[in-house]
Amino acid sequence: MKITYHGHSAFRVETGKSVILIDPFFTGNPAAKVGWQEASQGLTHLLLTHGHGDHTGDSLEILKATGATLVSNFEICMWLNAKGIDNYSPGNHGGRISFDDFDVVFTNAWHSSSDTNGGNPVYLGNPTGFVIEPKTETDKTLYVAGDTGLSYDMKLINELYKPVIGIIPIGDRFTMGGDQAAYACQHFFNFRMVIPCHYASFKGFVADDASTFLKAMGPDAGKVRVMAPGETVSL
Repeated sequence: MKITYHGHSAFRVETGKSVILIDPFFTGNPAAKVGWQEASQGLTHLLLTHGHGDHTGDSLEILKATGATLVSNFEICMWLNAKGIDNYSPGNHGGRISFDDFDVVFTNAWHSSSDTNGGNPVYLGNPTGFVIEPKTETDKTLYVAGDTGLSYDMKLINELYKPVIGIIPIGDRFTMGGDQAAYACQHFFNFRMVIPCHYASFKGFVADDASTFLKAMGPDAGKVRVMAPGETVSL
């Protein structure tokens, strides 16, 4: 499995023959080092955790250009279908969708979800996280928390799916901060690797760096992989 971080909460995940983009916010993302055109090369699936613009990002343009399968909640799939996207696979909390190289399970995320372009919010369903279970023998189960606050539901996610890698928001204000994220990692999960996200992008609105999270992780800080935008880790 290869995971590439593109700043804020945008990730590219490669497993088997599948290429997945998660929350592809490139245009207007001050942390992104490449454009969506480069990041979406070979794309097969696009996963959206919720409807806020810093997560839906360039989804419409990417989906039109690549023909990739959209995976998200029903409301987001219908919203983008109305904009011309026909290749979509909707789901909702607790549901599992199986693809050739991986399964994706929709998990709870405590947040909100809407499109606010034009100043009139459009409801876009309940936000989710994802458990990505690769079908290869070597790739590991990945939990993408999405934008979320701390929740005891995370303990159930670990008990059911035992994710080895976690992508966890640490930015505070709109999601868990570093202290809550560390609590989740230490008390609810048994990750071998934690990749923080949703920080170091919008100054004054999210944490400037991962220092609070690393400090709160204490002796488990060695599990944290702080990735620079554009960096790839192979597992």
